[in-house]
Amino acid sequence: MQLLVIRHAIAADRDEFNQTGQPDEERPLTDKGRRRMKHAARGLKRLVPSLDLLATSPLVRAKETARIVARCYPDLEPQLVVELAPTAQLGRLLEWLAARAGDTIAIVGHEDGLSTFASWLISGRPESHLLLKKGGACLVTLPGKVEPGGGRLDWLMTARHLARI
Repeated sequence: MQLLVIRHAIAADRDEFNQTGQPDEERPLTDKGRRRMKHAARGLKRLVPSLDLLATSPLVRAKETARIVARCYPDLEPQLVVELAPTAQLGRLLEWLAARAGDTIAIVGHEDGLSTFASWLISGRPESHLLLKKGGACLVTLPGKVEPGGGRLDWLMTARHLARI
């Protein structure tokens, strides 16, 4: 299995958005975030030419990021996965992922949960050893069983690096 882990792109400022009275779950991407993610998504497509599944957190900023990525992969619609929400437990995300073994999957979510999850897959320790910047991504290969410590980090890039590919 190959797991493409993508952090959502630049979103509206949290404090400013809170003043609107809307819940943080509705906080959207900024124009700059959309533009950068569009370029980064093209780089992702060059590095990972095909995906079997694109999963996203149910929060607006992650869904918008996933839709931008999906434009580079014809016939691929993002699927909402509650296990990618910021409040979800890592074990639940691991169970969800293990049920899809053998596929090339992209997940779009939030920090610090994503970097902790990727680190756990690589090191077996549920603590973050990676820094996923907004719009950045990493590729983790899981050659055997989907379990903590069973993965290998193939690469880790920022949105700017991806845009240059």
